[in-house]
Amino acid sequence: MNKEKRQAIFERLQAANPNPTTELNYQTPFELLVAVILSAQATDKGVNKATDKLFPVANTPQKIHDLGLEGLKQYIKTIGLFNNKAKNIIETCRILMESHAGEVPQQRKALEALPGVGRKTANVVLNTAFGHPTMAVDTHIFRVSNRTRIAPGKTPLEVEKKLLRFTPEVFLQDAHHWLILHGRYTCVARKPRCGSCVIEDLCEYKEKTE
Repeated sequence: MNKEKRQAIFERLQAANPNPTTELNYQTPFELLVAVILSAQATDKGVNKATDKLFPVANTPQKIHDLGLEGLKQYIKTIGLFNNKAKNIIETCRILMESHAGEVPQQRKALEALPGVGRKTANVVLNTAFGHPTMAVDTHIFRVSNRTRIAPGKTPLEVEKKLLRFTPEVFLQDAHHWLILHGRYTCVARKPRCGSCVIEDLCEYKEKTE
């Protein structure tokens, strides 16, 4: 795929959705961090149902830590892997209070040192909460990047690096959101909705559907 085609793809995605953002409900960087930790192998809708009840009661590291492990579980027990996620969140709250004055750090290394926070989660927080031009490559972005050939790669990290290299700078801030939403609603896993896709003629996927 050439530079001109990538430019055109992002221009169309921008025109269709000028102000893309995450579908997770949050008000602060800490709320986003908790929501993203909870979203692993879970839907944003399911996470929002839990955090809509949790955050009015506890939305700071101190308040969630004060709930304790069992207290937190009561709010997130509808989410998959909630036992492990509760442990990670409680420990993350402790580290944030002890090492970061209760604030979410803006450095990748510090974020990835938190329990339950991997590279993808760190990228979401850096991009969405702090405006860093990062690429959080989940299953949707991995699929879209490979299908369209906009940034093909065998691993999420390879796709991430190619997206950062190939995405025109003017689109870097929002590219992660456009691609994830495109994968979630149009370029879906089982049968992509090519007929209703705004970039169908630019995409290099060989097995297009009607």
